[in-house]
Amino acid sequence: MAGEVLRIDLTIDETDVIRGAGEVLKLIRPHWRSDSVRFKLFTDGITNKLVGCFNQNNNTVDDTADDETGDVVLIRVYGNKTDLLIDRKKETENIRLLHRYGYAPTLYATFRNGLAYEFVPGVTLTPDSCREERVWRLVAKRMAQMHKVRDESVGDCRQPMLPEKIDQFLKLVPQVFSDPAKHSRISQIFPSTDDLRRDFNELYDRLSQLNSPTVFCHNDLLLGNVIYCADRDQVTFIDYEYAAYNHQAFDIGNHFTEFAGIDEIDYDRYPSKEFQLRWLRVYLEEFNGHGNCTDSDVQRLYVQVNQFALASHFLWAVWALIQAEHSTIDFDFIQFGETRYREYLRRREEFLSLTYQN
Repeated sequence: MAGEVLRIDLTIDETDVIRGAGEVLKLIRPHWRSDSVRFKLFTDGITNKLVGCFNQNNNTVDDTADDETGDVVLIRVYGNKTDLLIDRKKETENIRLLHRYGYAPTLYATFRNGLAYEFVPGVTLTPDSCREERVWRLVAKRMAQMHKVRDESVGDCRQPMLPEKIDQFLKLVPQVFSDPAKHSRISQIFPSTDDLRRDFNELYDRLSQLNSPTVFCHNDLLLGNVIYCADRDQVTFIDYEYAAYNHQAFDIGNHFTEFAGIDEIDYDRYPSKEFQLRWLRVYLEEFNGHGNCTDSDVQRLYVQVNQFALASHFLWAVWALIQAEHSTIDFDFIQFGETRYREYLRRREEFLSLTYQN
């Protein structure tokens, strides 16, 4: 998409996203008849609200109908106060950058609290489908390809986002939560932000010694952010809110932690060493570009990935505390944060004790 993205001076009410989506369509799809548009509110997100707009032309009710002709638009409305967590201008730039590489949907328009973009046919991954060989190979290769993207807008300033993002999040955690019941629950689970900061600094000192390369990362590749299209034999990553330069091993480790799922988190689903080694070999063969890699390369990345998975748990646990204060979405962020934090504590010693031979 070469031209400028349409910017709409509109704020969509979080409690009335269908009506707001209709207002956006009037500007980006003025030829659509309002009486032939069907709206579908997707409910699997825990950060934003997403509505699909299907131009039925009075003859179809199929979600995937006419996607080739551009007759489906997705409109995403940002969650309350998520601009505290996310650089929305950078997110828009990320989508356009990755679209140029063929890795992201077309962005049609932005409005004050959201954006409209191309519908990608397919289904989001599940804790079962992410293990299917035909699927995980596509994900490993696509991640390797994305990790070779160059964002020229940052010049030579390719610093990993992880320490800065953790610092930003910790500063946003309230000392006292506005809901006393929430404050009581959180106080019983989490240490103070000062203690959390010291803990992360100690962890990051260890992780920094791994020398994981800094590459362009998605940084939030949960299963719902991967669209698999069996007909096209391809995967597409969506939601580039947190995309930025970061440690290669963080992006992969973060993805592996998401095998546990969201609605019913089960860390018994965390991929086994055998699975990871196969996944990582496919990734490295694509990333290296010459179709091969050594066993020691795979073993080294395995250690890096699992140790950086600890940082993933830490990051999203702190993120959940901020969401618990501000989000209006019906989701138990405290429970989510507790689950991530306890898994971090449970796995910390085990993962940090992993070693590899050069």
